[in-house]
Order: sequence, then structure tokens, then C-alpha cells
Amino acid sequence: MKTILYILFAATIMAGCNNSKEPKGFDSVDAARFAEVIESEQVQIIDVRTPEEFSNGHIPGAVNIDIDGEGFEAKVAQLDKSRPVAVYCRGGRRSKEAAEHMVSCGLEVTELSDGILSWRGELEK
Repeated sequence: MKTILYILFAATIMAGCNNSKEPKGFDSVDAARFAEVIESEQVQIIDVRTPEEFSNGHIPGAVNIDIDGEGFEAKVAQLDKSRPVAVYCRGGRRSKEAAEHMVSCGLEVTELSDGILSWRGELEK
């Protein structure tokens, strides 16, 4: 019995992320606060929209990791856990889901509450 428990514990640790439905654990902020957060060069800016949406305009410096795309979890697992993450989508639903997953992977996350639709800053194409 102890061996089984040890194996389960080790597998959980090695997985790096958990899928529990705990409280959100991330900051959900408006566009003005999000702009302040991403001023730091340390912040990893992640756009979780589709590649097509991303190509139509995204926040400068953002990296596209489509939440509905193949390999989303693996790509999130490769993010630098020593650096904070700022995440957004179109309207806020997908970024909240992505932020919850990122927090479960040990990342410090700030999420743009109303998505890029609320963004008044510069966009890159």
C-alpha cells in the first residue's frame, strides 16, 4: 500500500501541473492595469486566441499559444516559471480558463478581464 501511495505521489509531482478546480489564484485586471503589468520586461505576454485572430492584431511582444490548439498544455509547461505571465484573449473567457491552467502549473498570472476588446493600446499585425 505504501508503495502505491508513493508512486501516486511521485507521478503527481512529476506531472508539474494539476487539474483541480481550486479557486482561481490569478489577478484579473482591467486594460489600464494590464498595460502597467506588461511594462515589465520580465513579463511573458501570452495571447490564447487562434492564430488567425492573433494575426489580425495582438499586443506587442505577445506570443500566441492557442488554448484550443494542439499542444496547449505542453507549451504552457515550457513557460519560464521564474517570470510572471500576462494572458489575454478576445473577450476574457478563454484567458480565464488559460490562467487557471497556468496557475496550476506554478505560474504567477495576471489576466486581462475583458480581453483585447477592452485594450486601447498599440496593436501589432
